[in-house]
This record gives sequence, C-alpha cells and structure tokens, in this order.
Amino acid sequence: MGDASIERFRRVVASAYSSLEARRQEVNDLNVFPVADGDTGDNMAMTMRALMEELDRFDDGRPLDEIGRTDLVSALARAALLGARGNSGVILSQIVRGAAEELASRPGELVDPVLVASAFANAADAAYASVREPAEGTMLTVFREIAHSVSRQLAHLEPSRQRLGPDATPEEQDEILAEVLERAIADGEKAVERTPEQLQVLADSGVVDAGGYGLVLILAGVLAALRGEEPDLPEIAHVGVVPTGRSHHVDSRFQYCTNFIVSGSQLDSRGFIPLLEEIGDSVLVVGDESTLKVHVHTDDPEAAMALFGDAGLVDNVDVADMKQQIRERNARLSTGRTGVVAVAAGKGMEDLMSDLGAFVVTGGETMNPSTMDLLAGIREVSGDEVVVLPNSSNVLMAAEEACKLSDREAVVVPTGSQQEGLLALVEFDPDGSVESNAARFREVLSSLKTGGVARAARDDAGGRFEEGDAVGFIGDEIVAWGGAGSTLSATIGGLAEGAEIVTVISGEGAPIPLEEVERHAPDGIELELHEGGQPSWWWLLAAQ
Repeated sequence: MGDASIERFRRVVASAYSSLEARRQEVNDLNVFPVADGDTGDNMAMTMRALMEELDRFDDGRPLDEIGRTDLVSALARAALLGARGNSGVILSQIVRGAAEELASRPGELVDPVLVASAFANAADAAYASVREPAEGTMLTVFREIAHSVSRQLAHLEPSRQRLGPDATPEEQDEILAEVLERAIADGEKAVERTPEQLQVLADSGVVDAGGYGLVLILAGVLAALRGEEPDLPEIAHVGVVPTGRSHHVDSRFQYCTNFIVSGSQLDSRGFIPLLEEIGDSVLVVGDESTLKVHVHTDDPEAAMALFGDAGLVDNVDVADMKQQIRERNARLSTGRTGVVAVAAGKGMEDLMSDLGAFVVTGGETMNPSTMDLLAGIREVSGDEVVVLPNSSNVLMAAEEACKLSDREAVVVPTGSQQEGLLALVEFDPDGSVESNAARFREVLSSLKTGGVARAARDDAGGRFEEGDAVGFIGDEIVAWGGAGSTLSATIGGLAEGAEIVTVISGEGAPIPLEEVERHAPDGIELELHEGGQPSWWWLLAAQ
C-alpha cells in the first residue's frame, strides 16, 4: 500500500487528465493560434500523462515524509517539463512548475486556500515569463484570471477557512478547496468566453482559445476528484469551428513544430532565444541550468538542435509537420455543403491552397493533370457539391470534362493562373452552395490583375532580352525585361496602378529571397508575400 497522500494526489491528477481526455479532440479542433495545427489537446494531455507516470514512480510504498514533499513536487515539475510538447504543453508545464515551486517552499503546511492562491499566482507568473511576447486572449490570460479569482475569494473566507491547521481532516480540506476552485472555474469559463474579444484570430475563426478551454477542463477534473464525483464538464459557448484554414498569418511560414531537451551544466536559456528566432518563431526555452526544454517552429529542425551542440546533450526530440496537421484538421472539420478541387504546382502553392480548404490535384511540372486525375479529386473532396479551379487555361477543357463525368454537381470557375485560384479561395465558404461560391470566386477574378516574372528560355527575336534574363508580364503582355530586381520592380509597379495590395508568390529558383522582395518594390505599395515553389515562374503576381 502506498502513501495515502500520494494516492490521493494521483486520483486528482488522473481525474484532471480524464476530464481533458473526454474533450481532447474538441480542444484540438478549437486550435487556431498561433498555428491551426489541431494539437493543443494532444499536447496538454501529454503533459498531464507525464505527471501521472511520475506519480506512479513515487507510489512505491514509501511514506511522503520519507520521500519529502519538496522532492516530490520538484520531480513532478521536471516530469511535466520533459513530457511537454508544443506551445500549450510547454506553457502548461510552466504552470505546473510555478505551482510546484510555491508548494515546495512551504513544507509541512497543509494545502489550503492561502497556499493555493500563492501557488496559482506563482504559476501564472511563471507561465507569462516563459513566453517572450505574451498574447492576451490565450491560456495565459485564462489562468491569470483563475489565479486572481482564488486570491479575491480569500477576502470573503473566514480566517479559519483560509488557513487549515494540522488537525484538519482530508474531508475538510477537500471541501474548502472544492468551494474555492468551483468559483475559480466559473471565472475561468467567463475568461475563456472573452478570449475572442482579446485575440482577433479567434473572433475571425469563431472559436475560443483552445488552451484556455483545456485549462478549465483540467480544473473541472480536479474539482470532481475533490468531491468524489464524475467531472461536470463545462459547456463553453465557442460559437463553432470554422475549418477553412483562415487562421493566424504564421500558419504557412514554418513547417515543423520542433521540441527537444538539452541536458548540460550552466545552461542559459536567454542566450539561445535570439539564435532560434533567426531560424524560426514561437520560440520557448524554459528550464534550469542543467535541463532546458526547447520549442520552436522552423523549417530546419536540425539547425535548431545544432545551436545547442556545444552546450550539452540533445535528446527527447519530437518533430511534427504542422502543415500536415493543418490539412488533417481542415479535412476532419470539413463537413460543409461545398468542396473545392484546385490544381497546383509547387509544394508551397499546394500547401497554401490546401490551408484555404481546397483538395489539391498536383499539376506537375507542366501544370497539366488528366481528366481522370481531376475526376478522382472531385470524388475525394468533402461536400455534396464541388467547384473546380483549373488554375491554367491548359487545364480548362479537362476540368469541364471531369465535371460532366461526375456523379455529383460540379462546376468549373475558369481560373487561368495559380494566383487567381489562390486569391479566389480566400472567399471560399464551405457552407454555401456551389452557385454562391462560384459567384464569389468570379467576383474576385473580375477585380484581379495578374502577372509574373520568369526566366527567359531563349533570346528574344526582337532583341529585347537574352536567354536567362528576367521577363515581366502583365496578363499576356511583356512589360519589362533585364535584371531580376529591376524587372520585378517594374512589373509590380505596373500591376499596382489603381490597386490596394499586390500578392507576390515566390517560385522555384527565384534569384531574390522572399524576405528581400520588398526592397525591389516601388515605394508605397503594400505587398503580401508567399513561398509557392512553383516551377517556371520566379514570381507570380496579382493585384487587387
């Protein structure tokens, strides 16, 4: 038989984990910030599971007095850190660490409202400190409000209920903690429901913050364990989940969510953050001088790990493809009336269209899929009705033939280029009819001017340019030629006349890096930049 206190604590943690697990997929589906990769519930659950496994290791028959509460809570904080993954998991581990530090600092005291208030306040501070640029409307905000709620309640409790003496029974302790926690959870629910007012991406997507909702679920499980009941899971008014990929602008910037542990000595987390931010974003580096947990979104996980090569041992590596996760989330949530099939060439372009809700048919080097390829896409896509975007005049006839062969309603909107298809998809409404979506797409196309810059494949018969020069087009007309920078600038300038914004999509082998394109644009022109990776065209352009 193990120590009764440890077994009691494990029941609380197990109930918290069970409560989160019951709504884990819902938490995943709410996840749109900072990246709509649909794994917030998974990441928070991994952290909770690490806590349970560590408690199992300590539940070996020794009494808590022999183990020591300080050693136990320190071990739990470390387990949460090692088990964390993703932004939400790492932040949750810091909440655990902050609470554990306060509990460990007061050995011998019963856990009562005063100690809980101190632990929650320290946990909120630790969570905020772990994020370089904290965003309000996230799980940070929600937990801070929960911590404030506990502190406010102290003023309304009788002194005898604020502090518990050594003669208090476990039942008395559970009763007063449950009373305080119940009110804090109610305040946490209100804080979750306010998150769309604080973070625009949540309002745009019609959801509340996933991590904040996850925290409320965890605490609901704690409350249930204190009362010996089944969790009463909160029903948050989260409006509904929009699956169209209209999420925070960093969604397509980096591909891999990279997590690992660094073990060494005299480790300084602050020194590594600027280096990681040079190759990625969403950087979190937390821990102590001997162990760091690193989280970063990057296109080069190996480069991130290499930064720590001289600092210590890198292990516990976990790398997730966020773009694939986004596609899986969108596919899982796509239950609307209408689907879209779009032809694309280039990995980046395929990802951009997929993130906007399209089923992508790969066009290949020649941007020329067959009728059967398109028909297979029509059959595969979600929805009772389908819009097909050929995104090339060469694909138009095959697309029309595929629609005729389809056993469900399918129509072609004759997009003549990939940039037309991409910007049309911004207006995709999966709950609308095929007719309304086609009309929305055509309205976008009517206001677009398109162009591009490509490498000349041969000398110009008129002597204007030579093979290898840059050639700029607006529509089908050549408007500029010569060096890449000057040609790009002239072509953007010509497109931008009368427009508000110019979209630039960088292709395979583009001689100017995407981050330097703005230097080659005329002054005063607003650009939207994307990596497309498309063949043949250095830059695809569209003006609205």
